[in-house]
Amino acid sequence: MHGTQVVNRARAAALGGTRLLVVEDDEAVGRVTARVLDRAGAQVSVARSAEEAVALLANNTFEVVLSDIAMPGASGLEVLRKVRERDPDASVVLITGLPEVATAVEALRLGASDYLTKPQAPDELVASVARAARLARLARVKREALAVTGRTTPEAGDRTALALALERALGSLWMAFQPIVARDGSLYGYEALMRTREPALPHPGAVLEAAERLGALGDVGRRTRQATARHLDEVPDGVAVFLNLHASDLADPALGDPDGPLVRHAARLVLEVTERASLDGVKDARAAVVGLRSQGFRIAIDDLGAGYAGLTSFTQLEPDLAKLDMSLVRDIDRDGRKASIVGAMTKLCHELSVPVVAEGVETRAERDSLLDLGCDLFQGYLFAKPAYPLPTPAWPT
Repeated sequence: MHGTQVVNRARAAALGGTRLLVVEDDEAVGRVTARVLDRAGAQVSVARSAEEAVALLANNTFEVVLSDIAMPGASGLEVLRKVRERDPDASVVLITGLPEVATAVEALRLGASDYLTKPQAPDELVASVARAARLARLARVKREALAVTGRTTPEAGDRTALALALERALGSLWMAFQPIVARDGSLYGYEALMRTREPALPHPGAVLEAAERLGALGDVGRRTRQATARHLDEVPDGVAVFLNLHASDLADPALGDPDGPLVRHAARLVLEVTERASLDGVKDARAAVVGLRSQGFRIAIDDLGAGYAGLTSFTQLEPDLAKLDMSLVRDIDRDGRKASIVGAMTKLCHELSVPVVAEGVETRAERDSLLDLGCDLFQGYLFAKPAYPLPTPAWPT
């Protein structure tokens, strides 16, 4: 067997069946590149511009995208961004005749699997694309494993995909409202609950986890407050609105900005701070709460009984209300230990002049047990699901 035949067969084994998109504005270079990779066994499509590549990406799935960087119009970096928007697992190899450190750094930051300079020897090009193809296949297998184990949120290593998912989530963010009712079934308030239409971050916890990984909790908090403020004039007079805060939001000067979206509504707003996030990392949390309360805001502890133990949250927040975590409410009518804990918590809160809200109430039996234990306010599917426009609560008898 001739040496050339051996090399060609080795290349074909390396890229056999790989779905590959070549993006190259120089027709002759694109044709040569496609021929090399086709002979190596890849299924090659060619685009002459970033715009043509985006159109192909919209209707096809590729394991690897090999793109020139310097092209008329949109660049290869824009192709990389578009690939990441559509497919977080595809590999992108960027190639250029004019290498620049800044461009290389940006390419790697956005998740390029390789950064090549022209001209590339055929064997080196095939080896780079083969490595990229293996990385893409490994990423898809990992995603399948995450789905099997129930973890579908992008992982920390998928930083670009996670950032794009968070950007889409914030762009589609909207607020649902769930009623909070008094012991006689009358409407006391609404909790404003963040929702998005981003499937990669399907619930508020996933959005907050992504934001925490990316250092973007402040962005999420500000967007949520702005979205809530747009609806506050729709809430009837005398009805409170509860709004969740992350502990870190207490350090955000925008929260209490007199020209911000919330301050003019402060008298009807209850800011919920979860016990699940420690206040230890928040500088001057107590002073921040004092300032917010002076503007008319009330403060609630959320997830009481499911967060950090000890007195820190009560001593620093001095809450006006406390919300029991729904894990304590679930099946309380059939769980004597939960009933004992909730009864003790409610008694102690009352001794501190702090009304207790039971959230996550789904059955009449749970509500009746909570009434017997002295809870003051109630929230849950039994009364209404979160929705917009503002739902009217029920009080089943």
